[in-house]
Amino acid sequence: MKLASLILTIILIQGIVAQTDEVGKPVDLDDNQQDGTVLLTCNFQEVQTVEWIKEGMILKETKKTLNLGSIFEDPQNVFWCRNLTNTPKKKSSPLHVYYRMCQNCMKLDGVTLSGLILAEIITLFLLAVGIYFIARQDGVWQSRASDKQTLLTNDQLYQPLRDREDDQYSHLQGSHPRKK
Repeated sequence: MKLASLILTIILIQGIVAQTDEVGKPVDLDDNQQDGTVLLTCNFQEVQTVEWIKEGMILKETKKTLNLGSIFEDPQNVFWCRNLTNTPKKKSSPLHVYYRMCQNCMKLDGVTLSGLILAEIITLFLLAVGIYFIARQDGVWQSRASDKQTLLTNDQLYQPLRDREDDQYSHLQGSHPRKK
C-alpha cells in the first residue's frame, strides 16, 4: 500500500533530542514499512536485549525493535527503552508517539473548494426560483359570500347574558330581561 495515498494528519513525536552517552541514546521511529506498521528501534550499541517501557509499565518484548501495530490503529503512547545486559542500566529519553490517520477526510484544494462554492450558489438559486414560482401563483382567490358576513347592528339575534349564572353546564333558555 502506498503511504503517499494515506493522509497522515498528526504525528507528534517529542523527546527525541541529541543526547550524550551518559543519558542514553534515543529511540528511532520507522513508519515506512510496506504493510503500514510502526516500528520503534532502541539504539544502544552492542545490546541485543532491551526492556521496553510503555507509560511506566514494562512490556514483555525484549528485542531491539518494538512493533506498535498498524498506522490505521492510531498507535499512541509514551515509550522508552532500557538495556538489560550492562550493569549500569542506561535508559533512553521518552518518546511520545501519536498517530491519527484521517480515513474519511477530503482533500481541500482549489478545485474542490470552488466546486463546493459553485454547488452552494446553484442550490441557493434553485431554492429562490422555487420560492418565487410558488409565491407568484396566478390564481386569485375569489372570496365567497360565506366568507363575508355583515354583523347585525342591534341586538336582534343576540341573547343577553344573565347575571351570576356560573354553572358549568348552564344552557341558554328563552330571553330574560337584563338586570342593570
